[in-house]
Amino acid sequence: MSHRSGQEDPERYLFVDRAVVYNPATQADWTAKKLVWVPSERHGFEAASIREERGEEVLVELAENGKKVVINKDDIQKMNPPKFSKVEDMAELTCLNEASVLHNLKDRYYSGLIYTYSGLFCVVINPYKNLPIYSENIIEMYRGKKRHEMPPHIYAISESAYRCMLQDREDQSILCTGESGAGKTENTKKVIQYLAHVASSHKGRKDHNIPLVGFLPLCFSPQGELERQLLQANPILESFGNAKTVKNDNSSRFGKFIRINFDVTGYIVGANIETYLLEKSRAIRQAKDERTFHIFYRLLAGAGEHLRTDLLLEGFNNYRFLSNGNIPIPGQQDKDNFQETLDAMHIMSFSHDEIVCMLKVVSAVLQFGNIVFKKERNTDQASMPENTAAQKLCHLLGMNVMEFTRAILTPRIKVGRDYVQKAQTKEQADFAVEALAKATYERLFRWLVHRINKALDRTKRQGASFIGILDIAGFEIFELNSFEQLCINYTNEKLQQLFNHTMFILEQEEYQREGIEWSFIDFGLDLQPCIDLIERPTNPPGILALLDEECWFPKATDKTFIDKVLQEQGTHTKFQKPRQLKDKADFCIIHYAGRVDYKADEWLMKNMDPLNDNVATLLHQSTDKFVAELWKDVDRIVGLDQVAGMNETAFGAAYKTKKGMFRTVGQLYKEQLSKLMATLRNTNPNFVRCIIPNHEKRAGKLDPHLVLDQLRCNGVLEGIRICRQGFPNRIVFQEFRQRYEILTPNAIPKGFMDGKQACERMIQALELDGNLFRIGQSKIFFRAGVLAHLEEERDLKITDIIIYFQAVCRGYLARKAFAKKQQQLSALKVLQRNCAAYLKLRHWQWWRLFTKVKPLLQVTRQEEEMQAKDEELVKVKEKQTKVEGELVEMERKHQQLMEEKNILAEQLQAETELFAEAEEMRARLASKKQELEEILHDLESRLEEEEERTQSLQNEKKKMQSHIQDLEEQLDEEEAGRQKLQLEKVTAEAKMKKYEEDILLLEDQNSKFLKEKKLMEDRINEMTSMLTEEEEKAKNLGKVKNKQEMMMVDLEERLKKEEKTRQELEKAKRKLDGELSDLQDQIAELQVQTEEMKGQLVKKEEEQQMMQARGEDEVSLKNNALKQVRELQAQLSELQEDLDSEKLARNKAEKLKRDLSEELEALKTELEDTLDTTAAQQELRTKREQEVAELKKTIDEETKNHEAQIQEMRQRHGTALEELSEQLEQAKRFKANLEKTKQSQESANKELANEVKCLQQAKTESEHKRKKLESQLQEFMARVTEGERAKGELSDRTHKLQTELDNVSAMLEDAERKGIKTAKDVSGLESQLQDTQELLQEETRQKLNLSSRIRQLEEEKNTLQEQQEEDEEARKNLEKQMLTLQAQLSESKKKLEDDVGTIDGLEEMKKKLQKDLELTSQRLEEKTIGFEKMEKTKTRLQQELDDLTVDLDHQRQIVSNLEKKQKKFDQMLAEEKSISARYAEERDRAEAEAREKETKALSMTRALDEALEAKEELERINKQLRAEMEDLMSSKDDVGKNVHELEKSKRTLEQQLEEMKTQLEELEDELQATEDAKLRLEVNMQAMKAQYERDLQGRDDQNDEKKRALVKQVREMEAELEDERKQRALAVAAKKKLEMDLKDIEGHIEGANKARDEAIKQLRKLQAQMKDYQRELEDARASRDDIFAISKENEKKLKSLEAEIVQLHEDLAASERGRRHAEQERDELQDEISNSTSGKSALMDEKRRLEARIAQLEEELEEEQGNMELLNDRFRKTTMQVDTLSTELSSERSTAQKSENARQQLERQNKELRAKLGELEGSVKSRFKASITALEAKIAQLEEQLEQEAKERAAANKIVRRTEKKLKEICMQVEDERRHADQFKEQVEKANSRMKQLKRQLEEAEEEATRANASRRKLQRELDDATEASEGLSREVHTLKNRLRRGGPISFSSSRSGRRQLQVEGTSSLDLLSDDELENKITDNNANETPAPQPE
Repeated sequence: MSHRSGQEDPERYLFVDRAVVYNPATQADWTAKKLVWVPSERHGFEAASIREERGEEVLVELAENGKKVVINKDDIQKMNPPKFSKVEDMAELTCLNEASVLHNLKDRYYSGLIYTYSGLFCVVINPYKNLPIYSENIIEMYRGKKRHEMPPHIYAISESAYRCMLQDREDQSILCTGESGAGKTENTKKVIQYLAHVASSHKGRKDHNIPLVGFLPLCFSPQGELERQLLQANPILESFGNAKTVKNDNSSRFGKFIRINFDVTGYIVGANIETYLLEKSRAIRQAKDERTFHIFYRLLAGAGEHLRTDLLLEGFNNYRFLSNGNIPIPGQQDKDNFQETLDAMHIMSFSHDEIVCMLKVVSAVLQFGNIVFKKERNTDQASMPENTAAQKLCHLLGMNVMEFTRAILTPRIKVGRDYVQKAQTKEQADFAVEALAKATYERLFRWLVHRINKALDRTKRQGASFIGILDIAGFEIFELNSFEQLCINYTNEKLQQLFNHTMFILEQEEYQREGIEWSFIDFGLDLQPCIDLIERPTNPPGILALLDEECWFPKATDKTFIDKVLQEQGTHTKFQKPRQLKDKADFCIIHYAGRVDYKADEWLMKNMDPLNDNVATLLHQSTDKFVAELWKDVDRIVGLDQVAGMNETAFGAAYKTKKGMFRTVGQLYKEQLSKLMATLRNTNPNFVRCIIPNHEKRAGKLDPHLVLDQLRCNGVLEGIRICRQGFPNRIVFQEFRQRYEILTPNAIPKGFMDGKQACERMIQALELDGNLFRIGQSKIFFRAGVLAHLEEERDLKITDIIIYFQAVCRGYLARKAFAKKQQQLSALKVLQRNCAAYLKLRHWQWWRLFTKVKPLLQVTRQEEEMQAKDEELVKVKEKQTKVEGELVEMERKHQQLMEEKNILAEQLQAETELFAEAEEMRARLASKKQELEEILHDLESRLEEEEERTQSLQNEKKKMQSHIQDLEEQLDEEEAGRQKLQLEKVTAEAKMKKYEEDILLLEDQNSKFLKEKKLMEDRINEMTSMLTEEEEKAKNLGKVKNKQEMMMVDLEERLKKEEKTRQELEKAKRKLDGELSDLQDQIAELQVQTEEMKGQLVKKEEEQQMMQARGEDEVSLKNNALKQVRELQAQLSELQEDLDSEKLARNKAEKLKRDLSEELEALKTELEDTLDTTAAQQELRTKREQEVAELKKTIDEETKNHEAQIQEMRQRHGTALEELSEQLEQAKRFKANLEKTKQSQESANKELANEVKCLQQAKTESEHKRKKLESQLQEFMARVTEGERAKGELSDRTHKLQTELDNVSAMLEDAERKGIKTAKDVSGLESQLQDTQELLQEETRQKLNLSSRIRQLEEEKNTLQEQQEEDEEARKNLEKQMLTLQAQLSESKKKLEDDVGTIDGLEEMKKKLQKDLELTSQRLEEKTIGFEKMEKTKTRLQQELDDLTVDLDHQRQIVSNLEKKQKKFDQMLAEEKSISARYAEERDRAEAEAREKETKALSMTRALDEALEAKEELERINKQLRAEMEDLMSSKDDVGKNVHELEKSKRTLEQQLEEMKTQLEELEDELQATEDAKLRLEVNMQAMKAQYERDLQGRDDQNDEKKRALVKQVREMEAELEDERKQRALAVAAKKKLEMDLKDIEGHIEGANKARDEAIKQLRKLQAQMKDYQRELEDARASRDDIFAISKENEKKLKSLEAEIVQLHEDLAASERGRRHAEQERDELQDEISNSTSGKSALMDEKRRLEARIAQLEEELEEEQGNMELLNDRFRKTTMQVDTLSTELSSERSTAQKSENARQQLERQNKELRAKLGELEGSVKSRFKASITALEAKIAQLEEQLEQEAKERAAANKIVRRTEKKLKEICMQVEDERRHADQFKEQVEKANSRMKQLKRQLEEAEEEATRANASRRKLQRELDDATEASEGLSREVHTLKNRLRRGGPISFSSSRSGRRQLQVEGTSSLDLLSDDELENKITDNNANETPAPQPE
């Protein structure tokens, strides 16, 4: 039902139209025709009237078509009187039978009444359309009303349960049962919806506009948080537990008992859900056109990219468990539903991790199906060829792949006391995987229910009482029923027993209350035998007990179980054996609903529900906590050892050990059901029975047989059966007396009598049997059918009375007419007599005289006149009296009329005022009307657009129809093509004759080919000679190869020696480093000594002179040291020149090596070319021979081919026809889908159109704001450019950046909180929309700012990456250089080995140099200081580089955090969009309501206009009446008549006036109400607008503040970014320098690790995963060690630097003192020089010497000052580094502690891997040696094989010659046969006998041709052998070359034996095998000949 209809009249779907029911015509028809119900195949039952009774049979006339039928009396069922038509409670029917129940339900259903009571039941028939009977108004209508006061409804049931709970303080239950698709779940939702509305708490009543789940899109009822959660639990359960079936698009595949707890005041305080019988098998397979559970499709359709990658999701068609792929549900979108499910989960306060874990498990269930097992060739054992699905599954469930595969394929099973690994077959493995998938999903579902219960449980307020709602599947009867059906039917037996028991209790209470004597029957006991048959534990055991017992026996099977059941329960009344041996059923049970056949296939498996306990323990030990929690009850599962024991007697002991550890499915379900029944028995039950009307899901169609079956299964008919045994019909005394007193006219005396006494007297008078009735205290009770009998008698009595009444009336009328006729007769006689007298007297003269004289006589006249006058006087007097009376009356009336006139005038004045008001209202309404007309025009335009769309769709439909016609035409063309093919067949037969003629031509060609063959043989001879030459070349190449291998071995030995020397050099280097450190210590001590000496110099002059002398000595020593350094540098340059020369020599060796390799490759290419040419020639030759053979074959094959082609064409034609039919069907389906999509799109278009309006308004506002923002942005950009110029210091800015980033994140979090708060606090529809739009705009601005920031960071990242790539390229270049250096090194090593003597000399020189170094090390202080400086700078740069890398990582983390925040923003955006969409919908609803009210207002205005018009008419009439009154007053002649008419008209006018007044009052009330509503709306609108403006102002202020803060942050961040860029550039430069230094070291390391890499590669292949973990650990450990080492070194260097700084400060002070002292001395000396002239020459010398000394000291001072400055800079930098290092140290220590734990765990694995590495290295070395020896041996073998091949080729040539001779002979024979064939062809026309002879000769020729072909094939095979052998040799040579280049192991495989075997087999079996078999054999032998690669 559409929404519009919902607005019109919801009551027509609730109330019965009693006018139709109480139709007297139908009552009369029923009584007259004696209508009864007759069985019908089509309608179930048909109405018919009884015509004649013939003993046991009855002649009946059908009411529908008048057809007469003879039917057995027992098949006829009584019909109820029309009084009971569409009765609300079927228990009130007097004739309680199937036909009446079905008819009543059908009548109600066709009238739109889907709810009907049947005693305690409420029967619901699915309408398959939305009805407007679930709105808030309907809830309010049923609220607080009793059940009998309102029509049947689910709300009435809910209300009665709720009121009983509150009043009686008794727990209630509502039991909803029925088939799938009957509407159980929807009615359950309606119950919850009603209770949530009625019983919501005080808080909840304030929150409006929370949507509810239901049939309709009507959202109402304010709820609180708990009620909202209770309603949202349903979508979650539906998505995980519901699925699409053939009957129902949203079928619940589980039963549930929802328990809603209420407190004492009646408010909801919590809820609990229990589930039963989840159909978990649906998770792994589905029937055709059905789906698995919704969640799988919703997840695959709605998951985002990030979620898809996390959950490893694929397409729908990639999963085996989705049997039918993606089947969409019409009118639903899985993607939207997925979002709704997630929203519901969020409302239920599911955490994000919980949701992700659940979805992981769902994905894992799908992945279970993708695991594929294959059967191994020789054994039944299963294997897993590909484990990608297993890897995905294990990743999702947190398991190890290897352990999982082992547990699936070879699980451990307990045998006695020991565990044994048992291999599984493919079937067992598949079963295990499916069982695991089902169990995993079931456990997930259980966990979900538990989690929902946890969310709904409110422990603070304990519930005083509860209402339980049971939604469970009804009785199921299929052709063959399994274990699941037994469980469902067992449940329904128990529920029906509960119903019968409650009915018995209620009946008993009713009869006791009324004081009726009746023998009580407990109807619940009727079902006990059937329940005992299923559930009894012992004496004898029931079916479930026997099933459990059989599960424990080792050799038990389904057959043994059936035998035991038949043995134990064979004699049970409710149990039946199969009637025949051919029956498919194993046994039958007679339930209350009927006989049900059960098939016990796999019942033991289903009952045990076995699982692979190995995998279960793995899942229990999963790294994923969620999965481990799901599988925490591993102890209770049935393991594989139990299942294995089902087939093997040896495993019997395993059962006994685990017997008490788990329970079967039957036991668990029995316990669950017993708990449910216990709770239901403690409640007051209410029964709802849902019925599906048809399987086509069509509205308004009812299948009677289907409904009857359901009524039987639902227990409705069972309830009616129970009703029939009692007194179902009850009538109150008053009603009985009123209705049936007519039957007993004289029984009740006149006057008052008590109702009970009156009824007793009536019953006595009716003479009813005492067993048919009971008289209670307030009612009279009747058996079924008694009231119908009374109704019949009442109808007969009424008919008799009416007939008698009619007879009396007719008699009276007849008598009256007779008297009238008698009077007429007497009058006629008088007339006749007078006429006769007149005729006699008319000619008599005296009579004439008498007649003339008589008038002249006056006496007679006077008397007559006097009499006349008297009479006139009397009349006048009478008239006068009358007129006087009338005048009095007229005066009185005039007064009354004047009074009325005054009243009317007052009313008129009031009405004129009202009219003025109405006019104003009309004006307003007119303006509104115009507005509405404009809206109407818009809607009409939209309608036109929609019509255009429909037109386009119709055009598409026409196109589709034309496409179908084209397809039909194609079909016709195909038919024509088939006929053509038949014609072609005829032509093909004609062609056959032509082919025979072509054979002659082909034979001529054959002769030509023979000539070409000779030429080919000559060429072959040439090629063989070429081949021999090539073989000689190959031998030479082999020799060269051996030499090269020898060279390789020598080089490897030399390499090892070089490695040893390198290690010795490294040791020496370490020693020198140690000595250097000692020297540095000594230098420090010397510095201390110098300081002391300088102090003594100041005190004493003598010591100064000594120090000067020492200074001069030190200068001389320094000069000597400088000389020695120069000498050492010269020696080093010489050594460098030697190294360069060695490099040159090595380059030459490399060139030689390359030349040799190029020659090798050239030789190889030549060999391959020659082989290719020979192979090509041989292929040409073989091709031509094949063509010859094929041409011969064509004679035979053409006929066969044509026949095959004809058959193929027929098949193709058939398949094409089928395909076309399929295409047609697909096109029809597509068309249907298109129509559905069209409807959905139309609805979507309407919704979108509404949304577009809202969005356009928002768009205009957003555009204004956007323009403002753009201008602001431009200003910001200008400021940013200004801010880029100003740059601060680095450290402060970085600190600010971090703090401000934290502030931004805090602000973002605040914004998110505010967003959430606003979403809750928003009340108005439009204000909410605006708020959300503003939030969206704010977030988009923030997002834009962040995105610009991210772009800048990404640009910086790209620049850094480019720099890194440049560094990597430089590193690669260096690596290439290193490789060349290594190659040079290898060459130099060769030379070094040649020149061992020179090396010894160099070593001696090296020793000398070491000695010299030791001597000069003390004097090289300056050099060491420079070296230390270099090292310090290096370490500093390294530290800076590390700092920069740390900064880079930090920046990346910031970027990642920003990305996460961006994602959060996106999520927020999506949420806000959903909220805005919701508000838009609510606004649309509000608008719709406003429109409705406006339409009502329009209708009211129209009514008002009509009333005003009527008023005007009344005024006109009033004026006319006044005029008439005046006329009446003036004219008094016809007063009497006019007064009567006036009175009548007055009365009518008064009535009209009263009616008009009432109408006016109603209209005024309605107008007032509409005006009030309008005023309210306007007030609300104004309040909303004001609030919206306030909110807007506040938001704008907030936005401005945020904007300013962000702008500041952006400026500061950009400035800091600039600083960071500069630093990065410096760091990159430093990094390049450092990498140049590190290249040499890396080269050495790579050279040493080459051999080890090969072993590591093999190890990686073996243990890839272990290697990954090890790498991570090694990286972490290395980084930790490096950091520790760096930190230690930094600490040492810091200490040394501090010491040096102190020393330098002291040196500086001392040097300054010395300088001052020297200056003083200089001044003194100058004075002495000026004073003294005698010792001038000596003083001059001293002066020079002192000046030189002073200059030297000044230089030293300057150097010291420079050093001091450098040291100060270093000190600053080191302090900075120390700070950074200390922070890093603290972080690294924390990471180190974490990694220490991981290290300890992985050290063991490391040790094992090292041991394996050592073993592998040993094995690799041994393999190298073995492979070299094997190579040499195989080369020798190859040479021998080449020789043998040459011999074999010679033999092959001989065979070829022989075959050529044979071919010539065959050709001669073929020519003879051709002549014979020509002769035969000429003689065909002469005689048929000659034809037979020709055929025989042809056959002989064909046989000879086949022989020739066989010989040719032999030759071809031999040639193929030769070519394959040569190809094999070339492949081996090629592989040898490749391996020589690589330096890897080389392997060969001898193929001699293979070839010899081939020859023997070829010769022996040529005659036996067919051609194809021979070719296959040759290919197999060739495959065997190819060399098998040995493992490396």
